[in-house]
Amino acid sequence: MKITFHGAAGEVTGSCTLIESATATFLIDCGMFQGGGEAYAKNLRALAFDVRRLDFVILTHAHIDHSGLLPRLAMLGYRGPIYTTPASIDLVEVLLLDSAHIQEKEAEWQLRRRHRKGSPARVAQPPLYTVTQAQACLTQVRPAEYDETFSPATGVRCRLRDAGHILGSAIVEVWLEEAGRTRKLVFSGDLGQPGRPVLNDPTLIDDADVLFVESTYGNRLHRRLDETEDEIVDLFQRTLHQRHGNVIIPAFAVGRTQEMLFVLADLVRRGRLAPLTVHVDSPMASKATQITLRHEELLDGPTLDLLDWQRAHPERMRVEFVADAEESIRLNEVRSGAVILSASGMCDAGRIKHHLRYNLPRAECAVLITGFQAAGTLGRRLVDGARLVRLFGEPTPVRAEICTIGGLSAHADQAALLGWLGGFKRPPGRTFIMHGEAETAALFATVVRQQLAWEQVEVPALLQSFVL
Repeated sequence: MKITFHGAAGEVTGSCTLIESATATFLIDCGMFQGGGEAYAKNLRALAFDVRRLDFVILTHAHIDHSGLLPRLAMLGYRGPIYTTPASIDLVEVLLLDSAHIQEKEAEWQLRRRHRKGSPARVAQPPLYTVTQAQACLTQVRPAEYDETFSPATGVRCRLRDAGHILGSAIVEVWLEEAGRTRKLVFSGDLGQPGRPVLNDPTLIDDADVLFVESTYGNRLHRRLDETEDEIVDLFQRTLHQRHGNVIIPAFAVGRTQEMLFVLADLVRRGRLAPLTVHVDSPMASKATQITLRHEELLDGPTLDLLDWQRAHPERMRVEFVADAEESIRLNEVRSGAVILSASGMCDAGRIKHHLRYNLPRAECAVLITGFQAAGTLGRRLVDGARLVRLFGEPTPVRAEICTIGGLSAHADQAALLGWLGGFKRPPGRTFIMHGEAETAALFATVVRQQLAWEQVEVPALLQSFVL
């Protein structure tokens, strides 16, 4: 068996692991690299292998850094099945079509801008794939239910387990038969933080011969949820009632938006926040919220109770989904009292950039950062204290308060990762630490060796291969 890391090795994004066994060749995830000026070139260079040799692909969840190159995989000649959970199928349709649409619009904008400046149009970056190509790729997606074993190829059995990260996210168990021997591979995908709102906790796995585990927050602990709630209440009080500004919340359309709505509704229910109107300005977030409500069987008990309360008291927590661009533009005219949830979560695309353009220069406003910001993204620059950023090619001063909270992360922190690893009855034969920035992954590998006494723990490099 040969394993090659085509992404999420020494960095968080671009998840793509190639497995070649005696009887099957397959991918776990096919994600897009995100963040920084090199991302486009890295995505062009990705998938540097014969994709026509693949027997199948398994998608752990719908986030673009795990799914975003699936249309490109199909463009390059892959025609086989892509297995994932039913909820992920619903979400990945929304995310991939949105990704393609953004790329097409970005390419058009670059062409217009270069025409205006007199530069040759040919230097504009074409989209990695189009909406039509994304739609074609979706015909290859096949459902796989949680906890049900299926055989996608000769000598291979697979099972998806609840990862608690976003709706439909999965841990992947794979049993490979080679030369009369069966070995079990486990891919954590992205693991959720136990005890957080909306979703169930990640499923514990008790054995693996080879383990692939994420380390996004392997170097830190998240704030407790009650501390996070205190920070939100204080920020809303300062911004809405004392400074009379707006609160802008960049949020991933899938997962983070729904979780943020839960937290705000719960704070209103308990009387910690005054009745709110929240504008969700993201067509994709609106669709993702509708999908979440269609899959109530995947939600935890407190979330179902809160849904019942909100339906009974719609006047106390009003959620207004912004339908079209004109309505979104009108929000920029609101000078005081607006709470706007908008995508993207790292501030690099989508309608959030317009809201930042109008609110960042205003000292009475606040930007609430609720999740991981990859290196090179606009969100990361704001978190790191930039006082001037560029939006739509123009310099924009940062005078608004930038508030970062850590208690709502969709990723497990170091303690939660160690807790999940502690569910294994014995150390895996080999453990690969992935999905973390290089220093974070290296630190977490050291922690695993020291605290769990696991010996075979490695941090792979991009394009590194291992023969096991």
